[in-house]
Amino acid sequence: MHQILDSRKEERIVPLFRLGFRPFFLFGALFSALAMLGWLGQLNGWFALPGISNPIWWHAHEMLFGFGAAIVAGFLLTAVQNWTAHPGVRGWPLALVVGLWAIPRGLLPWFGESNVTLMVMDLAWLPLCTWFLARPIIVTRQWRNLFFVPLLLVLTLLNTACWRWHAEWPLVEHILLATVLLFTTLIAVMGGRVIPFFTARATGTEKALPLPWLERIALASLWLILLLWLVLPTQWVIGIQMFPLYIVAAGAHLYRQLRWRPGTTLAQPLLWSLHLAYLFIPLGLTALAARTAGWPIALSLASHLFSAGSMGAMILGMIARVSLGHSGRALQIGRRITAAFALVILSALLRVLLPLFWPNLTLTGWNLSGWSWVAAYGLFIWVYTPILTSPRADGRPG
Repeated sequence: MHQILDSRKEERIVPLFRLGFRPFFLFGALFSALAMLGWLGQLNGWFALPGISNPIWWHAHEMLFGFGAAIVAGFLLTAVQNWTAHPGVRGWPLALVVGLWAIPRGLLPWFGESNVTLMVMDLAWLPLCTWFLARPIIVTRQWRNLFFVPLLLVLTLLNTACWRWHAEWPLVEHILLATVLLFTTLIAVMGGRVIPFFTARATGTEKALPLPWLERIALASLWLILLLWLVLPTQWVIGIQMFPLYIVAAGAHLYRQLRWRPGTTLAQPLLWSLHLAYLFIPLGLTALAARTAGWPIALSLASHLFSAGSMGAMILGMIARVSLGHSGRALQIGRRITAAFALVILSALLRVLLPLFWPNLTLTGWNLSGWSWVAAYGLFIWVYTPILTSPRADGRPG
């Protein structure tokens, strides 16, 4: 792959913009910590963001379409170079995409969710990423990876709907949960590709071969759940008729994950973090099943099992690993990043368990969860800023 790049041209590019993972991982992690601080400030009445009429909308929208989408963009714009042997987007085109992402993040708290200019900018950067992703895939006919293109376009449509109906909370809550399920489906697809491979290579064990029937059930059920959330109203997708589908999906994903031998990863933080992150998928599906069966499970609880749990932990585990590998460094982490993995998982557990079992401690749970998140991603920023802003350690381009 490295032979496809001109080292002299590469050296004229600021290291931060030499490949998509660098700015999007760094700025995405930084933004997630700052946005969480902004949420905690509004939650506790310390301050109010002047342009935001609904702080819950801002918190959910920015953690999904600001933070989550940025990490996905950084990952895909980097991975496409490996898939196709074509250079990934870099230099000023990459800086343009990052700028289009960053400006709405910084101005939204001041100008608000009704600002049309900010909406247009926020709806522009992801399709531009999609173009940079699709072009080399189509040229090299890597059709297996083309499914990421419609996925990013659907994410853009969901973002459009979230902006358009921001004042109608029941509708926008449904849109946000559908978005969470879209990210969850992406994690399930990518997790099935990389977690067994990473586990086998790091532990010296044989890779767990996928069972075709299990893969079909696990992924098809999750895709079907996502589709139903995209096209049906809330009362239908949380009705008792959905109980069997949620249970089947939860069981299939739990069995799928257990086959990847999570017990062999206890001494490998870069691995157990991914396994624990994936475990939140069947937990979230079980919570949705419990809701359909009439249990007093709030939709926000199920949503945070997927978002704070699976998304938060999987993103942190993957960006810690990918940043090392693509910067020419050994896949080794220290105590600070190990602590970050534990803190992000603790963040999800506190957000869910305290409100569920001790409702009088709901606000405490939200606060402890938020601070754990800030600490986890703050540690990542501390450790990885020098890595992401410096040339590769092995002197190669990228």
